[in-house]
Amino acid sequence: MTKRERRTFTEEFKQQIVQLYNSGKPRKEIIKEYDLTPSSLDKWVSQSQTSGSFKEKDNLTPEQKELAELRKRNKQLEMENDILKQAALILGRKLNVIKNNQHKYSISAMCKVLKIPRSTYYYEAKERQAEDDITSDIIEIFHESFQNYGTRKIKKELAKRGKVVSRRRIGRIMKEQGLVSSYTLAQFKPHSSGTNESEQKNELDRQFTQDEALSVVVSDLTYVRVDKKWQYICVFVDLFNREIIGYSTGRHKNALLVYRALASIKTDLRNIKLFHTDRGSEFKNKLIDEALATFNIQRSLSMKGCPYDNAVAEATFKIIKTEFIKGRHFDSLEELEKELQQYINWFNYKRIHGTLGYLSPIEFKLGHLKKVV
Repeated sequence: MTKRERRTFTEEFKQQIVQLYNSGKPRKEIIKEYDLTPSSLDKWVSQSQTSGSFKEKDNLTPEQKELAELRKRNKQLEMENDILKQAALILGRKLNVIKNNQHKYSISAMCKVLKIPRSTYYYEAKERQAEDDITSDIIEIFHESFQNYGTRKIKKELAKRGKVVSRRRIGRIMKEQGLVSSYTLAQFKPHSSGTNESEQKNELDRQFTQDEALSVVVSDLTYVRVDKKWQYICVFVDLFNREIIGYSTGRHKNALLVYRALASIKTDLRNIKLFHTDRGSEFKNKLIDEALATFNIQRSLSMKGCPYDNAVAEATFKIIKTEFIKGRHFDSLEELEKELQQYINWFNYKRIHGTLGYLSPIEFKLGHLKKVV
């Protein structure tokens, strides 16, 4: 089949053809005599009736015009972006030449040779210095947090230093510097352990937000590898400000470990109103019962097999496992206790908590005391 040769028609020719059609000349005759396609004739007639012009751009619908304009603008932006990238690359190279040769030549002389305004060089140098300062702050904050803080908390700490930096920018800098947070989201996983069958109720009833210090103290235990053997940690947490108010380490998961953590609390134990734990046998025994009775501390136990009833203690140990225990090696119980003491000091005085409005437990407590006074 022979391919039809593409022809072009002038505006005058199209106008005459339309006039012939409008004067009554049959459509079939016009197509036959002038060797036109039916679609071409119909298109010219339609264009003449709608816009009076045979140009494509004059016969676009509003939607088509908007789309064409958007494509034109997008193409323009792509061109400008490409030009700016090339210009920035060239400028960056020139700035590096000046920076690397400051000890040999004057900045003004190099700017003149490279055709860069001195103000441009000083502005870029200032921006680079600001970036270096922010990078230094991020590295410092990250390591002070025991390599635990992610972008959200680093952003808060930078704000305290008067620097407003986006999490995206912080993430970019952390990636460039190879800073990877060890922190992971808390996940509460039910686990089986020896439980007691006490009829003691859950007096706390998941009321994890408390308005007074020591109104509710919660506790839990976890294990840690020390010199190829399992050792244990017990902590007491004040629900008021999530502060670790007492802790102990030991070779055995028993009531004595819990009692030593209770004894480490630096306050009058009679100030504690309610003590809540899970149903581990180490928490419900004669030694602990007598201590609680002596200091008039009310007891509360989670429902059997329900770790969510002690969620704050569970979450605190998830943090400790991730931030303190994970990837660490302890040669002795003494080393564990020494480093745990340092970590808890940081946890209470420095580590910011989202539930406390990104304040540390001690900052939160002091702020509360100021409001009361």
